[in-house]
Amino acid sequence: MGETSLLDQQNTIPFDAPIELSFTTAVDDEIPTVDYSMLFSVDPNQRSKALDFLGHVCQNYGFFYLVNHGVPDRVFENVFNGISEFFNPTEVEDRKQYEKKNPTDRMVWGLRSSLGENREYLKIVAHPQVHCPPKTAGFSEVMEDYFKRMQEVVNGMGKAVSKTLGFEENHIEKAFNLKSGFDVSSINLYPPNFKSKGSVGIPNHTDPGFFVSLIQDFNGGLQILSHNGKWVNVNMPPKAIFINLSDHLEILTNGKYKSHVHRVILDNNKVKRISVATLHGPSLETLIAPAPEFVNNFHPPAYRGITYKQSLEVNGGDVIDMQSSLQQLRCLP
Repeated sequence: MGETSLLDQQNTIPFDAPIELSFTTAVDDEIPTVDYSMLFSVDPNQRSKALDFLGHVCQNYGFFYLVNHGVPDRVFENVFNGISEFFNPTEVEDRKQYEKKNPTDRMVWGLRSSLGENREYLKIVAHPQVHCPPKTAGFSEVMEDYFKRMQEVVNGMGKAVSKTLGFEENHIEKAFNLKSGFDVSSINLYPPNFKSKGSVGIPNHTDPGFFVSLIQDFNGGLQILSHNGKWVNVNMPPKAIFINLSDHLEILTNGKYKSHVHRVILDNNKVKRISVATLHGPSLETLIAPAPEFVNNFHPPAYRGITYKQSLEVNGGDVIDMQSSLQQLRCLP
């Protein structure tokens, strides 16, 4: 790892820099691939190179494909089969029992068909305790198995990202209290079980938390906005996990590692696509603010510090809605 200070490595793009956006086309630029196993190699040279590369990717991209992560292929297959059964097109009325009823709901089903959003989804709390509908035989067991294995990846990524920032490996785990972290998984079907009314699956947004992990059964539709203002198509290698750094890692690093805007664009409804996007976050009562190591006279705090729960409720939503408040938490220059 390099010897330069954390502040010397601070991202030099101004927080308020204008970015020229293209909302009509996306490109197939290369997205970096990170080998998870190399981050924990017993060979110190291999591990050092892998951590250096991860640090480069986090600062200069903010998103990447994760391979050799240790989650078996059969786990992915079981997840997609279980979700497909859950979203049986003949049982939409039955799923309405999971529509949101009160702010403390830990399972929420919804169906959207409009110019701005077209999908069927199930949002469930995935950690510290999994909440899953018992409706489909074996569905909750399959999802619990997946989330348990993903938690191992989350803990590993916490250690690796901590090292890329120059911290001891348990720093992010402690800063975010990941052992009690509040994770919400959005299980999506694009387009929904009827003809959609627009080309947008989900509009432009960022996500709260440490990072988002995403798996999908087919490529197509997910696009992410790069540092240079280009929309990039996410075409994942088989059995890879797509990782997108999220709002609260940006806050913790005072903008060094950035949360990136992304969206889903439907392609004429030709192929249904299932995705599982899990937002891995701090514990609800953890206060998240820029770490002192990323603040000085030249880099004042760019964000207000509040608890994770408060940040999820800034826009009037409930915690399971997982609404981003990154813009509202920015400090005025």
